[in-house]
Amino acid sequence: MKVGVVGAGLVGATAAYAMTLRDSCSELVLVDKDVKRARAEAQDIAHASPISHGARVSSGNYASLEGSKVVVIAAGANQQPGESRLDLLAKNAAIFRELIAQITQAAPDAVLLIATNPVDILTQLTVQLAPGSAVLGSGTVLDSARFRHLMAQHAGVDATHVHGYVLGEHGDSEVMAWSTATVAGLPIEHFMKERGRQWTADIRSEIEAGTRDAAAAIIEGKRATYYGIGAALARIVERIVGDRRAVLTVSAPTPEFGVCLSLPRIVGAGGVQDTVMPNLTKEEKQALKASAGVLKKAVSSL
Repeated sequence: MKVGVVGAGLVGATAAYAMTLRDSCSELVLVDKDVKRARAEAQDIAHASPISHGARVSSGNYASLEGSKVVVIAAGANQQPGESRLDLLAKNAAIFRELIAQITQAAPDAVLLIATNPVDILTQLTVQLAPGSAVLGSGTVLDSARFRHLMAQHAGVDATHVHGYVLGEHGDSEVMAWSTATVAGLPIEHFMKERGRQWTADIRSEIEAGTRDAAAAIIEGKRATYYGIGAALARIVERIVGDRRAVLTVSAPTPEFGVCLSLPRIVGAGGVQDTVMPNLTKEEKQALKASAGVLKKAVSSL
């Protein structure tokens, strides 16, 4: 299966590298307006192919995307220290208005996976610019991984056995859905009690802050985040290419809220196949509605 990556910067290149190591696809092509950068990244990643899974890695132009099952779109300006994801909107919306038509012309049947921030709003814009295409955004897949990582640290267990969803905006208004948080199948507070581990409102607040502020902290330290999102994008691509029907908190159109945002979605061939609404508390429902309101206000500025 062929996958395209548009935008060979830190996020796009890291996603391509992760896909090469994880055997996410058999063929990978990188496209960027900086042709020299795309060529160099593709060459560097290709050198990992013989000692991983043998994917064919190359660079090219938009026409090279022909035949792609999925096109990951990571092109755009990066979030700067002190800048919110929503601050990026005007710059990246202009970029998307130029590139989406070129991508869909070259690969009309590809699922478009948006990674560029603000991801929910740019997913919404892409839906409008490419009405015949399947579109989804990386949404809160990474935020949910951060949430699980921090809970696992407090629980003292492997993070793959911790589950819980971050919903709504991939940004400041995101909702930590504690009602969905489980460890080894037990609600997290029950698991902590069974193991005699401390579990307080302060610990929950610490986890929420660590999840919500993770990107800002990383950007302050090294000016960009790319490893986590690169792995998240590879995972989403695999679920589409392999028709795995995994439940992931990707961003997609949500008629109930009138905007693209993240909810647990069944992801397989063709992108989002269905949405699964968790049994949220009243407070979580209100927070999710407020998050949707933030996104609707930003979308209106388009």
